[in-house]
Amino acid sequence: MTKPVIMSIDDDPAVLGAIERDLRQRYRSDYRVMKAASGREALDTVHKLNERGTPIALFVSDERMPEMTGTELLCELRRLCPDSRRVLLTAYSDTAAAIRGINEVGLDHYLMKPWDPPDQLLYPVLDDLLGDWTAHTPPSYDGIRVAGARWSAPSFEVKDFLSRNHVPYQWVDVEQDPTTRALVTSLTGDEALLPVVFFPDGDPLVAPTKTQLAERVGMQVHANLPFYDLTIIGGGPAGLAAAVYGGSEGLRTLLIEQNAPGGQAGTSSAIENYLGFPSGVSGADLARRAATQAKRFGVEVLTPREVSTIRRDDPYRVVQLDDGTEVSSKVVILATGVSVRMLDAPGIEPLVGRGVYYGAAMTEAATYRGQHVCVVGGANSAGQGALFFSRYASKVTVLVRADSLAKAMSSYLVDRIEATPNIEVITRHSIDSVQGDDHVEGIILRCADTGTTRPLDAVAVFIFIGAAPRTDMVDGLVELDEKGFVLTGPDLIKDGKPPTGWTLGRDPFLYETNVPGIFAVGDLRAGSGKRVAAAVGEGSGCVGMVHRYLENV
Repeated sequence: MTKPVIMSIDDDPAVLGAIERDLRQRYRSDYRVMKAASGREALDTVHKLNERGTPIALFVSDERMPEMTGTELLCELRRLCPDSRRVLLTAYSDTAAAIRGINEVGLDHYLMKPWDPPDQLLYPVLDDLLGDWTAHTPPSYDGIRVAGARWSAPSFEVKDFLSRNHVPYQWVDVEQDPTTRALVTSLTGDEALLPVVFFPDGDPLVAPTKTQLAERVGMQVHANLPFYDLTIIGGGPAGLAAAVYGGSEGLRTLLIEQNAPGGQAGTSSAIENYLGFPSGVSGADLARRAATQAKRFGVEVLTPREVSTIRRDDPYRVVQLDDGTEVSSKVVILATGVSVRMLDAPGIEPLVGRGVYYGAAMTEAATYRGQHVCVVGGANSAGQGALFFSRYASKVTVLVRADSLAKAMSSYLVDRIEATPNIEVITRHSIDSVQGDDHVEGIILRCADTGTTRPLDAVAVFIFIGAAPRTDMVDGLVELDEKGFVLTGPDLIKDGKPPTGWTLGRDPFLYETNVPGIFAVGDLRAGSGKRVAAAVGEGSGCVGMVHRYLENV
């Protein structure tokens, strides 16, 4: 744990050296003793300490200093560090200034110079102040701090990214913390430029991109090699399973994920029908375990990186990343899954991240403790989300277009939702519009049967509707069905004939696309099971097909 700081300030080198010596002698085992030769130097140091999250327990400042008196300095330090204790060193002629400081600055104590012997004139006073500070100040947090605002969409994105990648952080709401708000303003010059991410090394990031953030927290964002045996695009259950089996079987394997390992399944609060977990497992925990397992077998995991295009350059398959760099491999497995379909209703788009969320957004659950929230969707992910939010919200309304949840949701989830008293299910309804300026203040529902509308007083909307396969990077390269899902294996054979352009003397392998050496698994594949266990099975089984392909290349 970082030691709290005791800082002495004096422009007289002899006095500064003496007070520092006495402070170190008494307090160095429990505190970090620092000094500054002027008020300006002290303020600069305090700004750096605040950026690092280092607590400052006590200031001891001389009154008579050029440019800024001790009283003026402590007044400014009170604004920057309101919980710190403040002591003024004065000469006999300065006692009037010290008394004014007590009344006007909130000075905790003043000491006359010289303070010899310190055992009688210095330490008893400081011991009392430090004891009081310790009793009323919570232990400091030594890790990453995210300073943002509740209704700031970029702040939500940073929180969500760190959470999904299992990076611990402390959330600080600048609207509730004046000290942090002042620190943010001093760095950015604009309170609205959020979030600011503070690191223990004291070098903050202002409104960072995901890639900037990933680099600072030590995630891998660049491939170490120009060539691999196997490149997997997408880190959901299918991609992670393929990575584990590829790495364990000796293939030089690279996995590229755009956001966080686990994909959409990684946001699930509980997967209760996955084999081997009788009490269920969260998507985040399953993803963490799988990613760790893959890395153990030597797999490189790039996060967060987007794939722009894939091209065929026989005998290689070349993947171009969003920064223009390219990686070649013998085989590519597409495991990009699907993206949640955007809800088209007035008021939705401007409030995304400010009361409107796509997916579970588990980081926001505590934000809506004791309030009414709405979950839109009727599949398993929506059901799991509703059950999760019911632990925090006073009421959860589940909105579905169908006439019952049973149409698309597993029966065990339907039974649990029906047994949860603070979950209400409204069928045959959809969102007509969302009300609110800078955050959600209400929702208007529309009945599918009558067309009539009515209000719902929910303050947040979590959307789990439909899915569109993520195939932009292979547009025009691989064959898709009428809904945009990738065709593989036997589905490519029409009237006993292989796909157009297929020149090999064999039919496409199971999971192989119309481009030899490019495979597809998981939710983006036409005909897939659309379940976590099915995706894991496809990803694992596909590696066997990869080996068969490599034997004949």
